[in-house]
Amino acid sequence: MRITKYTHACVRLEHEGRVLVIDPGTWSEPRALTGADAVLVTHEHADHIDVLRLAGLGVPVHAPADADIAGLRVTGVSSGEEFTAAGFRVRAVGGRHAFIYGGQPDCANLGYVIDEAVYHPGDSLHVPEQPIETLLVPAQGSWMRTAEAIDFVKAVAPRRAFAIHDAQINDRGLSSVNGWLAQETDHGYRYLAPGESL
Repeated sequence: MRITKYTHACVRLEHEGRVLVIDPGTWSEPRALTGADAVLVTHEHADHIDVLRLAGLGVPVHAPADADIAGLRVTGVSSGEEFTAAGFRVRAVGGRHAFIYGGQPDCANLGYVIDEAVYHPGDSLHVPEQPIETLLVPAQGSWMRTAEAIDFVKAVAPRRAFAIHDAQINDRGLSSVNGWLAQETDHGYRYLAPGESL
């Protein structure tokens, strides 16, 4: 499986000619969706979903059943549900966005485990029950601290981890977060720049 990181939380998975894109938000590059067969959306925030871009794409879009996404036809998904998207096996986990400061309302947020190997949690630090080979770890958010990202990697204990949710960090801050994650976790942490694949 080929994994390509795009700006912020957007990730593209390719395998045997099939393309699945997760969280193509308003900050991600349009080319992330080129040739996409299906899209997974973790939650309704604009940094994770670009409704206008997806409305004209014409491919299945899966999102939390409780999400408030106007102007886009989606297939509603619930936590614990297993389904196929672009030929990939997907299991939805979690259910709510991480706590936001000051009691601001949260929203539905699903993480997705793809082919029992790759885990994209969206804006949550939900630890799935099954072993995870590749963890896409949120690096920054108004709802989290670096210590929480480190603890999340340790709790999931993947074989390798890569940062997502990083577009609001300048180069110095990103260097610091990457340094902490690499130093404090023993799970193959590596930073992928937008457009970089493995």
